Amino acid sequence: MQKTALVVGASGIGGSNVAAELIDQGWIVYGLSRHPRDDIPGLRPIAADLLDQASLQTALADIAPTNVFLTTWMRQDTEAANIRVNGALVRHVLAALAPKKSVRHVSLVTGLKHYLGPFESYASAGTLPETPLREEQPRLPVENFYYEQEDELFKAAARDGFSWNVHRPHTVIGKAVGNAMNMGTTLAVYASICKETGRPFQWPGSQAQWEGISDVTDARQLARQLVWAADTEAAHNTAFNTANGDVFRWQWLWGRLAAWFGVEAAGFDGAVRPLEQAMSADHAAWREIAQRHGLVEADLNRLASAWHSDLDLGRPIEVMTDMTRSRKLGFSDYQSTEESFTELFARLRAERLIP
Repeated sequence: MQKTALVVGASGIGGSNVAAELIDQGWIVYGLSRHPRDDIPGLRPIAADLLDQASLQTALADIAPTNVFLTTWMRQDTEAANIRVNGALVRHVLAALAPKKSVRHVSLVTGLKHYLGPFESYASAGTLPETPLREEQPRLPVENFYYEQEDELFKAAARDGFSWNVHRPHTVIGKAVGNAMNMGTTLAVYASICKETGRPFQWPGSQAQWEGISDVTDARQLARQLVWAADTEAAHNTAFNTANGDVFRWQWLWGRLAAWFGVEAAGFDGAVRPLEQAMSADHAAWREIAQRHGLVEADLNRLASAWHSDLDLGRPIEVMTDMTRSRKLGFSDYQSTEESFTELFARLRAERLIP
C-alpha cells in the first residue's frame, strides 16, 4: 500500500525536513500550512487556516493520508492562549481527517518545554528537572500547551484507532525563514552583524549554560527519527527524546562558531547579555548589510528569533537529553553538532541569507 503523509507545518524547520526525508523514501507527501512552500521537489502543497475547521475540511477534502506529522505551533502572548490555540490545531486537523478512516499513525513534535515548563515559567526555580532528561519523567504541575497537544492526540487516537508518537527535540538547528524558534539562523545573523560592525561575538547566556553540558537537535536528525518511528511498529505509542547523539559545552563550541565567521569570540563575563537586547538596534544595520551584499531577506525579524535563543542560552542549569529509549529500539543515527551549525551556515550563505 502506498504510504501517504500529511505534514502539518511543512514550511517550518522540522516540517520541511521531514517532508524532504519522506519524499526521498518514496512517500506521497502533502505539505499543509497557511503559506505553503514551493521549493521542496515532490511536495504537494496545501493552503489552509489551521484554526478554521471549514477551511481545513475544504483543503483536505480529497486527501486521505495514512500518516500525519504535526510539526507546527502558533506563538501566543500567554500560556493560557497557547493552550487554547495550539490544542485546537491538533484537534482540528485530526477531526477533519477522522471521517476518512485512512490515518494509521500520527507523529507529534513538541520539545523540552515538556520537562522545563512553558514560556511563562521556563526553567525557573521550583520547576527544574533532573538531567539528563528522560521520557518517563512526569509532567510538571503547571499549564503547558505541549500537554494539551498530547491530550488532543491521545483522545483522537482512542477515537479513531491510530497509533502515535510524540517527539521531544532539544533546540532544533536548521534552515527556515520566518520561524519563531530558530537558534542556528539567529546566531548566524548575529555573527554576521558582529563581523560587519566590528563587534565581538559575545556569549549572551548564563554561566550554567556556558560551562555545562548541552545537546541540540539537527532538523535532519529529527526528520530521520520521525520517519523511523512511524515505520517501526515496536516504537509506536510512546514518546521519544530527539537529539544529535553527541554532547558539548558552549565554552568549547562558541569559539568554533566564531572562527567560521572570522569574528572575535567573547565568552561568559559574569553577566547575562541577552541577544534580544544586543540585536534590538540592528534592524537598520541588517537592511544595509542585506543591500550591500545582495541578500534575499532584509527583515531581521524574519531571520532571527533572539527571544527564544535567549530562553535556551539563559537557562540556569545544564540541559541534555537521554535517548536510551529510541536507541534500544534500533534508532542509531548520529549527527555532529559542530557540523549541524557549520553546514547550516554554509547553506545560508549559499542561498544568500547571510553574507
